[in-house]
Amino acid sequence: MQPLSCSPNNSTGASYSLKSSRFNGALLMTVLVSSILPAAHAQDGNAGIKSTTKATPIQVVDMFHTAFGKNGGRAVHAKGFILEGSFTPALEARTLTKAAHLKSGTLPVLVRFSNFTGIPDIPDTVGASHPRGMAIKFQMPENQSTDIIFHSFNGFPVSTTDEFKVMLEAIGANREGNPAPLNQFLATHPVAKTFLTTQKPFTPSWGTLAYFGVNSFKFTNQAGQSQFVRYQIIPEAGEQFLTAQQVATLGPNYLQEEIKERVAKKPVVFKLYAQIAQKGDKIEDPSIAWPDSRKRVLLGTVTITKVAANTVAEDKTLFFNPNNVPEGINIADPMLLDRARAYPISVGGRQGAFEVH
Repeated sequence: MQPLSCSPNNSTGASYSLKSSRFNGALLMTVLVSSILPAAHAQDGNAGIKSTTKATPIQVVDMFHTAFGKNGGRAVHAKGFILEGSFTPALEARTLTKAAHLKSGTLPVLVRFSNFTGIPDIPDTVGASHPRGMAIKFQMPENQSTDIIFHSFNGFPVSTTDEFKVMLEAIGANREGNPAPLNQFLATHPVAKTFLTTQKPFTPSWGTLAYFGVNSFKFTNQAGQSQFVRYQIIPEAGEQFLTAQQVATLGPNYLQEEIKERVAKKPVVFKLYAQIAQKGDKIEDPSIAWPDSRKRVLLGTVTITKVAANTVAEDKTLFFNPNNVPEGINIADPMLLDRARAYPISVGGRQGAFEVH
């Protein structure tokens, strides 16, 4: 797989179209349109947040292909598995936000677990498959939705999208046999070095990991009171890890095989929390995790009950966007603006709408 070249002055000029999904095609189209036009997003979800990123949206997508190669699918977290279930909000959530999905009754959800990198056949047993990913799409009434995206490391390797671009380009150079750029980058970015070298041990299941939403959001309740939060989702079964000897006995797709068996026996349950920021916590810097001592408020319970279709078409169509937020939730991290502008390009590329260079 050869790295792609960046075209900084290129504009997509593409029509973004998604095929109908078995889950809800109209719902996914609504999500895509809202991310293409973030300034018009409902209830000023990005009000007051500005991005100073120099990289264009196409370059943001291209940096993943530079790092991992182009595969025709997702630019990152390419290897994944989709399941279905439900979400039941907790009463405590209403103290934080008036968001509809956190005060309604039980809602259907799609959950996608995944491995890191844009390599669709990366073995589950190699270090580069970390951090693991988890994404949730909440289906709300009237074809509305909202999404949350997590990974299994509490924090992000860099502060800005431009820094992330440099890091991924260095990873691409390292993949091509030139380690110097990555070594130089890590020497001046200790948080990124920690991210790349101190991931969690291997787990027996995607269902036995805690996951973290590294970007910040502003929750506003019915009384107009606001607080900054980050998401955490904790497995009811607790976190579980394997020894090196146990990992050596596992196959390259053991996580998919295990989650099928697990959910066939009984539901896989997670508790969704909002971690509350205190004065002095870095709201706009995803590379700095908030202390574990920060208060957490239970938002609800995710119950995964069955395996989805998991066809190639299904995976290419399914789209998660952290900027897809309802009234009562606003983004609070400029990196989310960059993600919103890049996502439709990535989705359009894997749908064959156009070629990313």
